[in-house]
Amino acid sequence: MDKNTIIGFLLIGVVLFGFMWLNRPSEKQLEAQRHYQDSIAHVAATAQQAAEKQLAEAAAPAMAQDSSAVSPDSLKSVFLQNTYGIFANAAEGDEEFTVLENEKVKITLSTKGGRVYSAKIKGYQTYNGQPLVLFDGEDTDFNLSLITATNRVVNTSDLYFSLLKGADPNTAVMRLKVGESGHIDFNYTLPPNDYRVKYTISALGLNGLLAPTTRSLNLTWTQKMRQLEKGRKYEDQYTGLYYKPVGDEVEHLNETKNDGKELNNQVRWIGFKNKYFSSVLISDNGFTKTVLDSKLLETDTVYLKSFRTLASVPFNITEDNTLSFSYFFGPNKYKLLNSYDKGLSSEQRLDMEQLVPLGYKLFRPINKYFILPIFDFLGQHIANYGLVIFLLTLIVKFCLFPLTYKSYISSAKMRVLRPEVEEINAKYPGQEQALDRQKEIMDLYSRAGASPMAGCLPMLLQMPILIALYWLFPTAIELRQQGFLWAEDLSTFDAIVSWNTHIPLLSTFYGNHVSLFCLLMTIVNIAYTKYNMSLTDTGQQQMPGMKAMMYLMPLMFLFIFNQNSSGLSYYFLVSTLITIIQTMIFRFSINEEKLLAKLQENKKRPQKKSSFMKRLEEAQKLQGERLRQQQQQNRGKK
Repeated sequence: MDKNTIIGFLLIGVVLFGFMWLNRPSEKQLEAQRHYQDSIAHVAATAQQAAEKQLAEAAAPAMAQDSSAVSPDSLKSVFLQNTYGIFANAAEGDEEFTVLENEKVKITLSTKGGRVYSAKIKGYQTYNGQPLVLFDGEDTDFNLSLITATNRVVNTSDLYFSLLKGADPNTAVMRLKVGESGHIDFNYTLPPNDYRVKYTISALGLNGLLAPTTRSLNLTWTQKMRQLEKGRKYEDQYTGLYYKPVGDEVEHLNETKNDGKELNNQVRWIGFKNKYFSSVLISDNGFTKTVLDSKLLETDTVYLKSFRTLASVPFNITEDNTLSFSYFFGPNKYKLLNSYDKGLSSEQRLDMEQLVPLGYKLFRPINKYFILPIFDFLGQHIANYGLVIFLLTLIVKFCLFPLTYKSYISSAKMRVLRPEVEEINAKYPGQEQALDRQKEIMDLYSRAGASPMAGCLPMLLQMPILIALYWLFPTAIELRQQGFLWAEDLSTFDAIVSWNTHIPLLSTFYGNHVSLFCLLMTIVNIAYTKYNMSLTDTGQQQMPGMKAMMYLMPLMFLFIFNQNSSGLSYYFLVSTLITIIQTMIFRFSINEEKLLAKLQENKKRPQKKSSFMKRLEEAQKLQGERLRQQQQQNRGKK
């Protein structure tokens, strides 16, 4: 260490020491700080003494009668009385459970809070082979906030209900005593062979016990959403909080970030939705003043998200009344959810089938009225869903065959006219004659009866169906845990190679595995792109980089589909293979010499130009004239 370095360190030390010395607190400041801390301690001690005094005064009558009666239990009783008032007797107890069970679900109820404690869906398992439990224990909570006539706020989740069982094993009543004569009943009924649980809240004799201003009950419903499927990324993407405003369409909070919303309009139902299963609370009376909250649990290895609902329901304490609800604990199966609206008017419809994301408004009808009926019909008669997807692909390709054939004929016309296009390119070389060259080529196509748009339009018409299928396969519960070939589950990725090491960017966008169906689909798409480009080479000059762009799309599919449903990759693999076979059949069955002769005959006929073509030619002439004027001006400046 040299001399300058030592001097530098000494100067830094002097500056730090001087700064600490100048900023040290004075004696007055130290005294004021001690006084402040003593004041805080005094306030805390005073509050504690006041609480103890209140308990002692409350226990004084008992002490006057019999000093031996004063015990920790009696003090606790006084404390509960002061805290819960008319609900004091329900503030202590032992938690008991009862089970409602049918062919579809097993529901466990708890006397602590009178709530649904757990829900198990029968006939399904989690991705790792465990029984499919939507929630259990502390995963969920349900609470009503009650205000007593003495202005105490009491939560039903803190109280113990009495279990009343009747003759029907699938009916249970949770009764909460209110004072000496009043009570609140939570009534649960599970019908046979159904995923819905009827739930009513009935009250008797509450007038004078609850606050006279009570016009509604405030409820809180929460649930932490478990990871039930293989592949957290896409399950998380389809896990969300949904709700149905009365007289409006189903809406949902943002699934990709923390989100919340306050609703002023009336809400018919609120749903906590996993990718394939949902917990839905439906109110016959409607929810008001609803506040919804969704939080991501990104670092949690068990749960995906946490959902919370605060809402009010109308309630009148001056008369005996009943609030009617129902829970739905079951699969997001379109046909099942849609069946709950049979026989209902448009105003009464629940529209719970919208828990199944079939795409945006433009594409949803395609799935609803075309793809799903075929898919359901095939699934009813064929057990292997790999075969179902194959047959569905054949049907879709058959329906699209006229468009595919028209697209091929259009590209064939362009291909046989290629020699003439190359002559035009030689006649008008260079960028300066680009407009003249393009005009001549368009005029050639027009006279021959060929159109570049004729090949693009059929492909554009096919896109809505392809996009609709992209939405259907990842959300179709029918594919869940259905194996085919090497894929154990067509609803998720089919990994043939996996690794645990996190690789920046690659792990985020591609994943920590290689999906075989996705890999095969990408290879086949690249091969088809190369083959199709050789067939559609019309001789026109292409934009720089266009060929590379054509290969970029299949490579993008590799990243988009690798973590997605293997059934989706399998569909596009089969679809592309069928397209290649169709193209090869067209290639060898269509006589291109006859096609060229027909185009040459078309040139001899008088051409009737459409209004669109006339406007296009006028626009091209105007643009060409402006370009020539600009070029002349540039020459004049030089």
